[in-house]
Amino acid sequence: MVQDTLGRLLRDLRVSVTDRCNFRCFYCMPAEVYGDRYEFLPKEEVLTFEEIARLAHIFARLGTTKIRLTGGEPLVRRDLEKLVAMLAGIPGVEDLALTTNGFLLAQQAQALKEAGLKRVTVSLDSLDNTIFGQMNGRGFTTERVLQGIQKAQEVGLAPIKVNAVVVRGVNDHTVVDLARHFKGTGIVVRFIEYMDAGTRNGWRPEQVVPGQDVIGRISAVMPLEPIAPAYPGEVANRYRYKDGSGEVGIITAVSAPFCGDCTRARLSTEGKLYTCLFAFQGHDLRGPLRAGASDEQLASLIVGTWRARSDRYSELRAMQAAAGARKIEMYQIGG
Repeated sequence: MVQDTLGRLLRDLRVSVTDRCNFRCFYCMPAEVYGDRYEFLPKEEVLTFEEIARLAHIFARLGTTKIRLTGGEPLVRRDLEKLVAMLAGIPGVEDLALTTNGFLLAQQAQALKEAGLKRVTVSLDSLDNTIFGQMNGRGFTTERVLQGIQKAQEVGLAPIKVNAVVVRGVNDHTVVDLARHFKGTGIVVRFIEYMDAGTRNGWRPEQVVPGQDVIGRISAVMPLEPIAPAYPGEVANRYRYKDGSGEVGIITAVSAPFCGDCTRARLSTEGKLYTCLFAFQGHDLRGPLRAGASDEQLASLIVGTWRARSDRYSELRAMQAAAGARKIEMYQIGG
């Protein structure tokens, strides 16, 4: 098993299959920056499905057991079920998941399930259509997202998780309604502290609602109690309803960082390996891959990168942010 300088294993791989998205959420791809004239990666610079699958095979041989497809919005990439089928057959991969905004999920859920996808996480920041439209930057309502979640349930892409980024003064007053909506459905809502991912979302510390405040608001109406993590390195703190009707989670990357347990590597759309969501630079794998490198040579590059890994951005946020270096944007490597 490959370990970094802090003894963290290379267990998880998140693959950004596209840098494009049909939403313009202000915390990820604000519309004023990523407008109609913004130039995304040309097709020839994006990893092919075959290239992704080859690298995934190598990661699996190095101990990776979980793969998650991300974006951008992964469902805007055509024929994604073909990639899912390639990845589902890799020995050692125990969990194959996808994170999506859910807008196209109803149409694709069945094909993805049949191809071998195990589960989905859907981003849904509020049930209030006005607030949701404001946050997704396109004015979209929740209707198609909720239809996508329902379809995912019907075809068995479970367990389903719903992620909500909580921003003070924007949607924090709707967290109880969101929790109540999914209570008793088997769907777990996870509330995520607004993070300073990338450099273009205008993040300010005062916009963060600490996760414990969110849990307090929900528990005051629907009593909660903490429960143990489902597995080592789980990023969400789990709480269950005392009446036994389900659970919620909080992800506290700002108020209570969890860098010490992070086992995630990230493969960007253009084939760079990033060792942190807040990384300042990536390590090119596409170049060597297309130049004819063997699997052993590519594995050596991956191992060398991971063994040198010392990332602790969330734990050292103030100091590293003060350095002023430009971080990778979240849509390029997934959330």
